[in-house]
Amino acid sequence: MYLLQRPLFSFEEWLKIESSERLHLFFSALDLRRYADKLRSSSPQGAKPINREAILRALLAAPMEGISTFTRLHQRLARDIRFRYQCGFRLDEPAPSIATLSRVFASVVEQELAKDLFVDLVSQCKESGIIDGNHLAIDSTAIGAYEKKQPKSRSQQTGNANWGAKFDTFGNKLTWFGYKVHLAVDTISELPVALEVTPANVYDGEIAIPLMKEVAEAYHWKFKFVMMDAGYDQVKNYDAARSYDAQAIIALNKRGEKEPPAGMASDGTPRCSMGYDMVYWGADGERLKFRCPHAVGKVECPLGIAACSDSNYGMVIKKNIAEDIRRYSIPHRNTRGWKELYNERTSVERCNSRLKENLTANDTHVQGIQKVTAHVYVNAIVLLASALAVHTARQVEQTA
Repeated sequence: MYLLQRPLFSFEEWLKIESSERLHLFFSALDLRRYADKLRSSSPQGAKPINREAILRALLAAPMEGISTFTRLHQRLARDIRFRYQCGFRLDEPAPSIATLSRVFASVVEQELAKDLFVDLVSQCKESGIIDGNHLAIDSTAIGAYEKKQPKSRSQQTGNANWGAKFDTFGNKLTWFGYKVHLAVDTISELPVALEVTPANVYDGEIAIPLMKEVAEAYHWKFKFVMMDAGYDQVKNYDAARSYDAQAIIALNKRGEKEPPAGMASDGTPRCSMGYDMVYWGADGERLKFRCPHAVGKVECPLGIAACSDSNYGMVIKKNIAEDIRRYSIPHRNTRGWKELYNERTSVERCNSRLKENLTANDTHVQGIQKVTAHVYVNAIVLLASALAVHTARQVEQTA
């Protein structure tokens, strides 16, 4: 019922395209003139004005080319004539200096142009049908910091990089000094639609609401389901999803969990008088229906149907989601439909992996949360613009 379609765009296949061809397609999908016009001139008085659009192109091409520092970007522009030309620079002029690249990036940060371009590209992907938008997945990933490591007592006061900790799949505690990237991802395209960067010590569960709000308010579209792991298992996150007419699909966090009320399994499934879990039988509006497990052939009750009901249909219990929005959902927790939806959460893990392993999100060479946020946005922009480039190229092929 909730089968996940294969993404129409494969970033891994995109990276296999020869660099010069890939850059040509990439830039063809981007109209940066409006953003370049907003950049303040970074040239000293009397000097030739720099090509702001070309520098903006170079800053966006850098993550795709594995370039993570202004020094390396300057070197690539200086020695690679084709790269410099594709970025839009004149070949009779020298490559922009390291200082110039840094100043333009600082202006991008100051005016939040990276976020503006990100939002614009998400909207374009939605309009083009690349992003579906009905199913979202939310999760965070750790990235290191370029700043000097500080004791926890001092890093708490800066609002920038901090110490974070998490447990791996084997239960080992991992710590790092840096930040967290919190993403909301469209599960069909596996493309990011909203992001936040926080110090590493910020709890994941606190950022789900801002991400949902960003999607709802920035793009004015409705999503139906939002998938999250047990780190987000808080009533306020379920409640926030419901405020957007969506259903949160979140794994239960069993740590510190009290015993469920009498006559109920931990996932909210009612139990019959013989102690058997009743069987979920669909929903009527916000009311979940559960039937006698003996009546539907799931168990062989020694008392049969008659002990609990006068009807051959067997005993029926209905539960309203509002009774416990954490345990009750449509589809009901741990049913096939619920599990299929929850499995879509892996889309955000793959998106995080592409940002860190295929691009340069985890190779920060700027300091301070504002610059790190812009750095992450630039990497996310590469994913979106690449998807648009492939979509545009396919349209051209179809009309040729």
